[in-house]
Amino acid sequence: MNYDIAMLGHVSKDIIVDHLGVETRLLGGAVIQSAAAAARSGARLLVVTKAAEEDWPSLEYLRGLGLDLVVGKSRATTSILNVFRTPDHERRDTSLVSRAEPFSASDFPVGATAKIIDLAGLFVGELPDSLIEELKPRARLAVDAQGLLRRAEADGTMRFADWAEKKRYLPMLDYFKTDAAEAKILTGRDDREEAARILASWGAKEVMVTHNTEVLVLVEGRIHRAPFTPSNLSGRTGRGDTTFASYLTRRLGHGPEDSVRYAAALCSLKMEKPGPFTGTVEEVLKRMEEDAGKS
Repeated sequence: MNYDIAMLGHVSKDIIVDHLGVETRLLGGAVIQSAAAAARSGARLLVVTKAAEEDWPSLEYLRGLGLDLVVGKSRATTSILNVFRTPDHERRDTSLVSRAEPFSASDFPVGATAKIIDLAGLFVGELPDSLIEELKPRARLAVDAQGLLRRAEADGTMRFADWAEKKRYLPMLDYFKTDAAEAKILTGRDDREEAARILASWGAKEVMVTHNTEVLVLVEGRIHRAPFTPSNLSGRTGRGDTTFASYLTRRLGHGPEDSVRYAAALCSLKMEKPGPFTGTVEEVLKRMEEDAGKS
């Protein structure tokens, strides 16, 4: 089967505690948010994930998006606790409650082809660095820095640390996404545009850096940027995953300027409602026009 995008990554039984102490439990993870954005943007999509068999019924949500799903067996399903410290969800404490089995190249289905393979990881070790080299011959590669920098300590606490192998693997990446904090860890720079240029100098072909105000993409030496314009932040969780997946999907048939504006508009709509993106391409295009009129 031929796909536009194939995504590999764990689903997560998320436990979210807001700044007021209110707890919510839901199925999350990068592949959930990413798949919703990509599928509802028209991508032919394959998702490869792993979970304990007792949690497989909850994955029917993914099939409901019209994508193909491959679920590997695991003794446990990944579960992550997020405790948000501020109303804007910019500060949070994160801990790993349980983890599913890591991926290997053999988890990618034999006979499946994709234009882009998206390694949508949640923490270090889920998608080993070696996958980049092993999967590179099969498609263009997209990687989110979160899965390369966020490490789980012995007590489950998750902390960010630099990626030791960045200069070896960045030249193999066609699309590389970080947020502003991750970009600083990788490059030592607060300036997001400067950080993007450094990452590109190390070999990444297209670099995305997200911030609470905007998303920027560096392509062939040129910066493209678009603002986030949500009317509220009730759906803030999953902002980066949603932005990256919608950019990748749009980028299949459009230039970087249009694609970054599309991604910002889609994610702005997503942030106005809890959970993964539920809108339509038509709604995103309308939001793009509205945002362009404000600039």
